[in-house]
Amino acid sequence: MKQNISVVPLLFSRDWGLSAKMLWAFIKMGKTRITPKRDYHYNHMKNLCLVYFKLTPLCNLRCIMCGQWGDKGKMKNLSLSEEVKKIVPLDRYKEIIDEIAPRRPVTYLWGGEPFLYPDLLPLAKYMVDKGLYVSVNTNGTYLEKYAEQIVRDKWSTVFVSLDAFRETNDAIRGAGSYDRVIAGFKAINREKEKQKSPYPVMSMVTVVTNRNYRDLANLTEASREFKPDLHIFNLGTYTNDTIVAAQRTFMKEKFGIDIECLEGYNTDYNTGIDVHKLHEILKDIHQKNYGHPIITVPALNPEKTETYYSRLETPVRSHCIVPWCQTNIDYNGDVHFCADYPDFILGNIKEQSFREIYNGDRANLFRKTINACEGGMFPGCRRCYQNMLFGRKIRGY
Repeated sequence: MKQNISVVPLLFSRDWGLSAKMLWAFIKMGKTRITPKRDYHYNHMKNLCLVYFKLTPLCNLRCIMCGQWGDKGKMKNLSLSEEVKKIVPLDRYKEIIDEIAPRRPVTYLWGGEPFLYPDLLPLAKYMVDKGLYVSVNTNGTYLEKYAEQIVRDKWSTVFVSLDAFRETNDAIRGAGSYDRVIAGFKAINREKEKQKSPYPVMSMVTVVTNRNYRDLANLTEASREFKPDLHIFNLGTYTNDTIVAAQRTFMKEKFGIDIECLEGYNTDYNTGIDVHKLHEILKDIHQKNYGHPIITVPALNPEKTETYYSRLETPVRSHCIVPWCQTNIDYNGDVHFCADYPDFILGNIKEQSFREIYNGDRANLFRKTINACEGGMFPGCRRCYQNMLFGRKIRGY
């Protein structure tokens, strides 16, 4: 659980061109870590390595822990009929791709459920044709239907959400979802064999909560049947009343805005986990050979698992680098740095070029403010998934 280096050989074994694109992104990210954290009067496009495109607010599932449609998700209070009208059209996305493609960032398409964006397939193909590394995060229920085209268009990576074996997974994500996902995996694998293609790398992503942690071994054993290329255990995004209150006060004082998104992760699905049992389950999984690499995010020293789930105010990562090398584009065109907490808006791609937004005053104010914070992060960043992936590992964790 301490290292995720096992994924590296997988990338290089698939395709050298694909590996080079990912390696270039890692190089720019590494450069961002060691260079001064500039804000104003600098072209931040130089280090752009990852762009998230949240294509749609729509989703066909209602996963209980989801910050959008879960128990406390922010989308539940919005009018979908109105939100759908705001979705960015394909032509505007193509213009944005043309603008960022020379920087060769990794692109990450998600939602909602991205297959509910009407032009997902032509958009992904356009990105591939532009030479970009294209990854898609999906709940997997539409993979079987589109398997042939996904493989033909050479998507780089598909991240598929699956949280447990059939009964437990369906209790979390919705009846019948497990079998639809497995059918999707099998369809993609058949098409890869038929088309003699290594694309896409199929990654299974499992969010660990108090509802599924005892069933993780059953899911991993079942994965032998549908053969993913990679399995990621995401320890989850969590917060509590104290952190939410601190973040609300901070954002009001520094930026003059209120927040609404962080509360969606104040769910208590981190409570009551037997951390010793979880450690033993994950240790056993990591020690076995299932035919594919298995990684955990964040990779923690095992004895710190209790801290991660029970002491949410205690950081395990620090010094977020996201504002200096990444960004997120929402379904309505709003641009922001934080994927799950999009409260501070930098600008909108319907009104400005990407470059103007990314190097703009609001973006630089955000960079300057977070860099000045203790630990290089805001109060609400303690368990942010982006910070777990890209933040600095605190000694001992």
